[in-house]
Amino acid sequence: MGMAMMLFACENDMETINSFTTDESLPDEMARDIKVIYSDSGKILVELISPLLTKYETDDPYMEFPDGIRLLFYDSAMNVKSELTADYGINRIKKKIMEVKGNVVINNFEKDEVLNTEHIIWDQKKREFYSNVFVKRTTKDDVIYGDGFTADESLTNYKLIHPRGVFAVEDDTEN
Repeated sequence: MGMAMMLFACENDMETINSFTTDESLPDEMARDIKVIYSDSGKILVELISPLLTKYETDDPYMEFPDGIRLLFYDSAMNVKSELTADYGINRIKKKIMEVKGNVVINNFEKDEVLNTEHIIWDQKKREFYSNVFVKRTTKDDVIYGDGFTADESLTNYKLIHPRGVFAVEDDTEN
């Protein structure tokens, strides 16, 4: 009789089992301490570094960088010309759109400038970065604020939206 009760007690409902094994919130792939190199014609353009990558294979597949992301942009001589860091990143694979959020910092080593903001979108098809939130650009001479910005993919040429601040202006007129 005890054996019969144990057999009936061990019966499992297939729906209950499936609910434990098919959690759509779990990533399809996960990797730690990753380094990904993007190149064109054998030349390294961008290096992506992150402590954690999670990948989701959905109708709109994406990679998420929940513990932060670091992007290094190289020139043709393999020198790092700019760096982008953020607390969080998500890359929409089909759309070729990467979005970074939280303590976003862009260091432009060629111009000795730093840009700080909270949100940036990288449109990889258009090869440009943009943001519609508050930004702060710091150089050795001035600090300029804006309500967003647009930049080329190398992050070396950018334009602030509604710039304001105190900055030096060179006078080209001769006396």
